[in-house]
Amino acid sequence: MDVSQYLEIFVEETSEHLQNLSDGIMTLEKEPDDKDVINELFRAAHSLKGMAGTMGFKRMQHLTHDMENLFQEVRSDHMKVTSALIDVMFDCLDAIGEYLENIKATSDEGTNDNEAIIKELNAVLEAGVAGADGGEAKKEEEKKEAEPAPSIAGKEKGYLEFELNNKEKDDIKAAQDAGHHVYAMTVVIQKDCLLKAARAFLVFKAVEDFGRIIVYRPSSEAIEDEKFDQEFSFFLDSEEDDVKKVIAAAEAVSEIESVKGELLQDAAFEEPAQEAPKAETAPAQVEHKPAAAPAPKQEKKAATPAKGKTTQKAVTSRTIRVDIEKLDALMNQVSELIIAKNSLVAIGMAAGDSRDENSQNFYDQIEYLERITTNLHESVMKVRMVPIESVTNKFPRMIRDLSKTLDKKMELHITGEETELDRTVVDQLGDPLQHLLRNSADHGLENAELRRKRGKSEVGNIFLNAFQEGNNVIIEVGDDGNGIDTESVKDKAVERGLVTPEAAEQLSQKEIIDFLFMPSFSMAKQISDISGRGVGLDVVKSNIEALGGDVEVRSTLGEGSKFIVRLPLTLAIIQALMVEIRDEKYAIALASIQTIESISTSDIKYVESQEVIHIRGEVIPLIRMDKELDFEPKEDGEDLTVVIVQKGDKTAGLVIDNLIGQQEIVIKSLGAYICTTKLISGATILGDGEVALILDVNTLM
Repeated sequence: MDVSQYLEIFVEETSEHLQNLSDGIMTLEKEPDDKDVINELFRAAHSLKGMAGTMGFKRMQHLTHDMENLFQEVRSDHMKVTSALIDVMFDCLDAIGEYLENIKATSDEGTNDNEAIIKELNAVLEAGVAGADGGEAKKEEEKKEAEPAPSIAGKEKGYLEFELNNKEKDDIKAAQDAGHHVYAMTVVIQKDCLLKAARAFLVFKAVEDFGRIIVYRPSSEAIEDEKFDQEFSFFLDSEEDDVKKVIAAAEAVSEIESVKGELLQDAAFEEPAQEAPKAETAPAQVEHKPAAAPAPKQEKKAATPAKGKTTQKAVTSRTIRVDIEKLDALMNQVSELIIAKNSLVAIGMAAGDSRDENSQNFYDQIEYLERITTNLHESVMKVRMVPIESVTNKFPRMIRDLSKTLDKKMELHITGEETELDRTVVDQLGDPLQHLLRNSADHGLENAELRRKRGKSEVGNIFLNAFQEGNNVIIEVGDDGNGIDTESVKDKAVERGLVTPEAAEQLSQKEIIDFLFMPSFSMAKQISDISGRGVGLDVVKSNIEALGGDVEVRSTLGEGSKFIVRLPLTLAIIQALMVEIRDEKYAIALASIQTIESISTSDIKYVESQEVIHIRGEVIPLIRMDKELDFEPKEDGEDLTVVIVQKGDKTAGLVIDNLIGQQEIVIKSLGAYICTTKLISGATILGDGEVALILDVNTLM
C-alpha cells in the first residue's frame, strides 16, 4: 500500500503525540501516582506505535513498542516511577524526534536503531519489575488474563459497568415507548490492532444499518481520538427483532475479537417496588441505578429518524488542518482586494462633492465594500492566529534539562500561553524566547547556597507571561535571581574598549544594560554549551526587531530581572498613518504612534546640541525626517507637525511636512533591493497605484 500520501498527516500527528508525551512525562515526574497521566502516556505511545507500523517505519515502531511495554508495567502497578525511568523516556522522545526530522527531510526514518536507548529502556524495565512488590500481582494478572471471557449471562458485561445520565435514560425510554428495541452491546478489539478508532468506526457503520446509536461509552469524541483500550460499548435503538443479526454485522468487521449484546428490557428505568428482590439476570436492575421517578413518556421523541441516521455522530471534530501556504495565498488575495478597495476609495475622494443621485449608489457600494473587506481581513487574520502555546510548550522540558546540567533547582511558571499571535510571528519567536530563558537559568538564578544566604528558596523561579495590549502582544521573561550587576557590566564594557572609564561613569543603568545586547558581549566567566559566546541577547534583539518589536529590560540587583518583549499582532496588514516628507509619501505604523502635535519653532530647545521639545512635563528629542532620509534641508515655518512615537519607555518626535491620514495598508517586502538601511521596513501600494515606503521608527530610537 502506498502511504506516501499520508506522510504529512503522520508528521503532524506524531509531533502532537511527542508534545503530549513530553508534557505527560513532566507531569508524571511531579505526580508519579497519577493514573490518568499514566494511561494517557500509554495510549500516546500505543498510537505512535500503530502509526509508525502503518507507515512502515520499523525502527520507530520498535522503540515505541518498548515504551508502551514500560508504561504498561507502570499502569499495572508492576513497577514504580523512578528518576531513571523519566530520564530514559526523555531519551526515547529525543530519538523519536530525530526519526521525525529524518522523515521530514527524506521521507525515511534513517538507519539509527538506537540500540543503546532500547537496551537502557529494557534495563530500567527489568530492574523496576524485579524490584517492585508487584511480582506476585503480575502473575495473578497473567493468570486472570488466561482465563476465558465470562459468558453473556455473566455480570461482567461492559455495557453493565457504567451509569447513564438523564438524557441517555430519556433517549432509551423514548425509543422503548415507540415500540423499538434497545440493544446493549460491548465490542472487544484484538490487542494487536493498529488502528482501533478506524475499527470502531466500521463497527458503528455496520450496526447503524439496523438503527441509530443513542449511547456511547466512552464518548464518541474519545473513541475518535482513540482514547480507549481494547473495548467500547454502545446502546442501539433498532426495529430489528433479532439481536444476533446486529452482533453478526459487528463481528464481520476485521480485527474484532468478540461482540456481546442483548436486549435491554422495557422495565429498565421503571421504579422498582421497595420490597421486590433484586433480579440477577435483568441488565437494568443489576447494574443501572433507576431514576428517582419514572421517566415521563416523551411523545415528541417517539419518532425514529431514518434508518442509519444517528443523533450522536461518531465524528464530531470541528477543526481541520490547513497548510500554512494556503493561508498565505488567501492572505495575499485579501491584500490585493484591500489595494483594489483603496483605489476605489481614492476615486471616490477625488470626485469630491460632485455627486448626483445616479452616482450615490456607487458611493454607497464603495462604503459597503470597505466594510466587507475589513471584516474579511479580520476573519482571515483570526484564522492565521495561533496561541503562543505552540512555542512555549517545549520550554518546561528545556528548563528541566538545564536544571540538571547547571546543578540548580529551578521551576518554570508559564501564564497566558493562550495569547494569540499571527502564525508568521509565532514561527520566529522560538529562538528569542529560548535565549531569554537560558539566560535566566544560567546568568539570572544564583546557586542554592547563595540563595539560602539571601533568604530565598533553594528552588529558583523563572517566569514567562504573555498578554495582549492594544495591537501588541507583550511577553515577559523574568526570574527571582541575582538581577543584572550593572557595575560588572560597566567594567566589562571598559575592559573591551566599548567606552572610556570617564564616559562610563556618566552612563545610566539602561545605557549600561544595553551593552548586553551588543554582538559578542558576554558576562560568562567561561564558555560552555549554554553560554559564553555572546550570541544570546544579540540574537534576541535582532530577531525581535526584525519582527517589528522591541525589548525592554528591568532589573533590581539581588531580586531578579525581567525582559519585556513587545510584538505586533501581525506582519501582513496594519493600520498606518500616511505622512508626506517633501513630495514623498511614507507610512508609520499606528501602533508606534503616541500623539500628533503642532508646535511652534520657538518652543524648540537644545540639550547637549540635540533638539528637544517640552510637552506635558516630558522632554522629547526631535528627529528631522528630511535629514534622516537625505532630503535637502529647508527653512522651518512658524509651526512644525510632529508625530510623537514610542518604543518601550523611549519617546521621540518625528518632524514631517504634512499629514495625509489613517489608512489600512498591505505590507510588501522589498527583499534584497534595499538592504543599506533599516529605516525602511517595507512598502505598500496606495489607492492611486503609487508606492509608499513604510518607516520603521524603532531604528531611530
